[in-house]
Amino acid sequence: MDPRRRVALVAGADFYVGPDLARVLAARGHDLVLGDPDPELVEELIATGTEIEVVTGTRQLADPAASRKLVDAALARFGRIDSATAFTGVIVTGRFMNAKVEDFDAVLRGCMIAPFHFMQAVIKPMIERGDGQVLVITSASAARATPGAPLYSAARAGATHLVRNVAGEVARSGVQVNAVGTNFMDFPEFRRSSGADDPDVRARLEAMVPLRRLGTMQEFAYFCAPFVDGTSRFTTGQFVSYAGGWA
Repeated sequence: MDPRRRVALVAGADFYVGPDLARVLAARGHDLVLGDPDPELVEELIATGTEIEVVTGTRQLADPAASRKLVDAALARFGRIDSATAFTGVIVTGRFMNAKVEDFDAVLRGCMIAPFHFMQAVIKPMIERGDGQVLVITSASAARATPGAPLYSAARAGATHLVRNVAGEVARSGVQVNAVGTNFMDFPEFRRSSGADDPDVRARLEAMVPLRRLGTMQEFAYFCAPFVDGTSRFTTGQFVSYAGGWA
């Protein structure tokens, strides 16, 4: 292993921006710790000369053991973690007056408990080293009221504020913690929850986006990369919406 290569941890490397972010970081000279990646992605990245540590059974980050497993594997293989990225969340839609407290419990577990455990696990070894970057991917709904998803929007706002508080607490240790929130992304879970696989519904959704289209995972991966690739070291405690101008 080349000690000059950075080590990036990507939780959920099998879904959302995980695969594309892994490709971008590998191309930028990182070795990778990947949570539950597809075997084809692992083969693709190894062929580029990237060292890969595969960690399975970590999909549910609300379980504190999942993040600890990722961190333990990273430290055992590489001895350090330079950056860590996670996408968390459970989408629950519907009107507030029709919601049940069980719905809110599920949203809080997916949107707030999961990043709580993830940040506690990955930041600890970074503080000990005096260096590190953490990116928590939340939702652009954290930035504005979202009719039809009030519980989800509220929980995402809570997670975003948690990131800001954590960033302020650990900044003097040399650790950066930021959040990026998405909406209107061309991703199966968004299309399922919004009905966007129907061309008419998709057209109506795209009309709500100032840029008049859905975002792609590849372009989002490039947007995320500066938060975790070591090139931008003077930003922490920030939240940026990535939603085509919607928020």
